[in-house]
This record gives sequence, structure tokens and C-alpha cells, in this order.
Amino acid sequence: MSDIDALARAYDAHRDRMVNVAYAIVGSRAEAEDVVADCWAKLVEADAREPVRDVPGWLTVAVARTAVDVLRSARVRRETYPGVWLPEPVVTAPDAADPADRVTLDETVGYALLVVLESLSPAERTAWVMHDVFGMRFDEVAVVVGRSPAAVRQLAARARAHLAAQSPRFDVDRAEHERVLGLFLEAAAGGDLQALVATLDPDVVLVSDGGGVVSAARRPVEGAVRVARFLLGVAQKNQRDLAEPRLELVEVNGLAAVAIHDGDRLDSVVVLTVDGGRVGRIDVVRAPDKLAGVARR
Repeated sequence: MSDIDALARAYDAHRDRMVNVAYAIVGSRAEAEDVVADCWAKLVEADAREPVRDVPGWLTVAVARTAVDVLRSARVRRETYPGVWLPEPVVTAPDAADPADRVTLDETVGYALLVVLESLSPAERTAWVMHDVFGMRFDEVAVVVGRSPAAVRQLAARARAHLAAQSPRFDVDRAEHERVLGLFLEAAAGGDLQALVATLDPDVVLVSDGGGVVSAARRPVEGAVRVARFLLGVAQKNQRDLAEPRLELVEVNGLAAVAIHDGDRLDSVVVLTVDGGRVGRIDVVRAPDKLAGVARR
């Protein structure tokens, strides 16, 4: 494919899916977009040497390889991250996406799953994402991670077993998720401690990511009563400190969530993980760099 315009059209046709591939590996949408942009230059160079006949196949391997390198570098930085590092959320308005956007969104890995993927090694994560999510053959994934197909098969199996052992489940019904979110918000808005505790799993965990720039809990808050008290305290603080506090229902990685604004400024994104009819985990993203990426999109 020596025609640069045709090459650009092929790249554009697969760009959104490639961003999803990179995002599933690195956990940062901004970094994923940078990865895919870098691979455009690599594609042009490769096509100049020898016409690339399978653009989506070439891109998938190139994007995955580059994303793995980014993830390995990011893991070193995340070891010294102030507090807990959370993935960057993909936020959309629940009623704004057209059918084409919905297809793209449906390919996005869920937020709860992204959080658990952080516990895998880069090789395990890549093997599982590329094979189980994006359908690559083990011999193709082997090229990406630099292992034999047999070794990649074992990496994916270990990752699969780790994910299967985790709670919560990652296939929660959307209607059930929205029902629990509604009860949670009603109890929180009313300042009703007991009602809020009732929406939470006894072993619920709340994690807050401020990136060392804005206030956030440096360690996870655990237990229904402690989490409920923490949330009500934050709500009171927001009413006191934010000039124009406003809640907005949004979707994060395809499921209903909450965005907290101060006027036009996005202050926080709150993501619930629902399991067994209760909230099992709450992730609060406040890091300005991650919210800046949300605002740009």
C-alpha cells in the first residue's frame, strides 16, 4: 500500500480500536493515544520500505509492542507514585454517544477489570488482553511479548486464573449496576449513614487517586462503616469548599458513574464496582492530569 492517502484512510479506520488495545495494556487513555500516534509514523516508515498489505494486523502488533514498552516504564514510575495509582477513566455522557461511538465504547475494557489488571505482570497482562479480549493468536502475541507461543499460552492461563479468583465479577448487569448506584446516591445525598452502609458490601474498599497534587486518601479506606463515614465527610467538605458543587451522571468505561464538578471544572470522577447487589469497591479519580484527559475528550 504505497499510496499515502490510502494508508492514512486505513489507519484512521482502525485508530479507535488501536487506542482501545493500547489503553487495555497501559491503563492510561492519554498514553494510549500517544502510542497510536507514534505507530502512525512507524507505519509510514514500514510502508515506504515495503508496502504493508495488512494494515490492521500490522498496527495491532506495533501498537501492542509499543504499549508493552510504555507499561514497563510506567510500572517503575508507579512504584513511587504518591498514594494509590488508578487507571485513567474513559468518561462519556450516557445519552450523547451515537451508534458508532457505542461500538467503540463497547470494546473498551471495564474500569473494575482495569484496576485488577494492574496486579498482573506486563507480560501476563498483555498475553491475556491480546488473546482473550482482542482475539490474537498465541503465536502473534508471542511476537509482541518476546516469548514462545507455549510460554504466552501459560501467561494467559495464569492471568485468567488470577482474574477468575478475584471479586467482584466483571459481567455485572447494567440495570443492576444503575439500581445500586441510585440507592447509593440517594443515601449519600440524604446524609443517611445507615442507609449508605446498607448499599455497601461489609468488606467494601474505597481508593482515591489525587496524584500527589490534590487531597486524597493516601491509603485505601476499608469496611462499610468507615467508607460511609468517609464519603459523608467528603460530601460535607465539598459543600463547604466548592464554590458551585454539581453532580453529573456519566458513563465510565461503559457503566454508569458520577462526575463531581465545581462550576465548569471537573473535580472528581467516582466509579462504583457492584457485586452481589452491593457496592464492593469505590474508585475516586481526582488526579488533575487524568481529569484533564477526560476534559479534552
